[in-house]
Amino acid sequence: MKPEKKLNMAGLLILLMAFAAGAGSCSRGNSGMQEIHNITIENVLESKPLVQSGTFKGAGDPPVLFPGQSVSITFSATKGQAFSFATMYGWSNDLFFAPENPGIRLYNDDGTPAEGDVSSQIKLWDNGTRINQKPGAAVTHPGIAEAIPQNLMAINGTDAQGNTYLPASQLVSARLSYQGNSMFTLTLKNTSGGTMNETPLSPGVWAISYIANGNPLSPAPIYAKDKPTANGLTNIAEAGDIQPMSSYLAEMTGIFTPLSPVLLVVYTGSKNPIYRTGEKDRGEGLKDLAQKGDAAILAAALQKKPGVKAVYILKEPAAGVLLPRTATAAGGKVTQQLLLGNGDRIAIATMYGFSNDWFFATKDDLSTDVLRNGDISASTGLYDDGTAIDQFPGAGVNQAAFGGTPVAESSPIHAVPSVTPFTRLPDVTKIIKITLD
Repeated sequence: MKPEKKLNMAGLLILLMAFAAGAGSCSRGNSGMQEIHNITIENVLESKPLVQSGTFKGAGDPPVLFPGQSVSITFSATKGQAFSFATMYGWSNDLFFAPENPGIRLYNDDGTPAEGDVSSQIKLWDNGTRINQKPGAAVTHPGIAEAIPQNLMAINGTDAQGNTYLPASQLVSARLSYQGNSMFTLTLKNTSGGTMNETPLSPGVWAISYIANGNPLSPAPIYAKDKPTANGLTNIAEAGDIQPMSSYLAEMTGIFTPLSPVLLVVYTGSKNPIYRTGEKDRGEGLKDLAQKGDAAILAAALQKKPGVKAVYILKEPAAGVLLPRTATAAGGKVTQQLLLGNGDRIAIATMYGFSNDWFFATKDDLSTDVLRNGDISASTGLYDDGTAIDQFPGAGVNQAAFGGTPVAESSPIHAVPSVTPFTRLPDVTKIIKITLD
């Protein structure tokens, strides 16, 4: 059972309409033999609901957190995202600590980063698979199985067998500190020493969901309250074994991004009229496309350039932007009919929607000859416009998709590597597909 994979697509459509721009075109006369071609641009990304996930453990052997010990986790997040985790109450049969879904709040209502003690958001949970003994070092593992597994539930003072517990916030401390540029550090400390609920804490897992319109795409990434346990959580709750759950979370973690309305240019000559790597943004509107998904200013500038014969802005009819693939829906796509002659070339540009200033474009050293039909996706690259400081894609508070304002910088346009300082990106052809026929 994996209910957390369902995406809040309605919220996503509302959020991403900020990228939408009106479709339009401008063309000039063409001499010589001409043929009708169709170009199709698709978002073929196999989307993932989690932007980040990972594991944590103690520094000793065994790698548990004994009373007084702590561990720190550093991650990125934008407004509306939350930090979820799970770690076993070691001297129990199947109890674990975790915050209420969707996780620990990372920003205050006024938009400022949350800092300081957030322990009150942690709770103690019963996995529902074992009969609880009195917690303590004498607990037998794994213990007696429930005749009928129970739904996962919070423990508020006592469990179903009448055993008593202090509030989770008195046993586990959580403190947030903000590092700047959307980066946080959460420090978890075992504070159970000397209490009636003294216990070690097992290695744990953590996760952060993508958001759309302020809502998480995976609102219950690790557990679902009042539902049966799933996806390896039992291994954590009963034995502190994080391997099955960490593998599951890793599979759910990756890239999720829309593509903005696509700018398409038909031109003659050998130089791509949109941009050139190694040069700074020309101030003709590429920054608006790369930062906000708005191609209108650049389209108007291109229409005035020598050799440019036609300019189009291709908008997906339903969503306005090209959404990635989900388990239930194909990715967005747009198609344009073109009248092309010998020597005509085409180039495209579209924003990597969940970024500060990244854009996909036809490679400036490989303008696409219209006579080369078929799948021409390999002629496309991913570029950094050099006009905004980068943040974790999909977890940056200054990214326009989440209502932020990019922080300006001035650097030459350059290719985005597949391994960035934030995450590993799939090959460009796994995100955008371009077909010419």
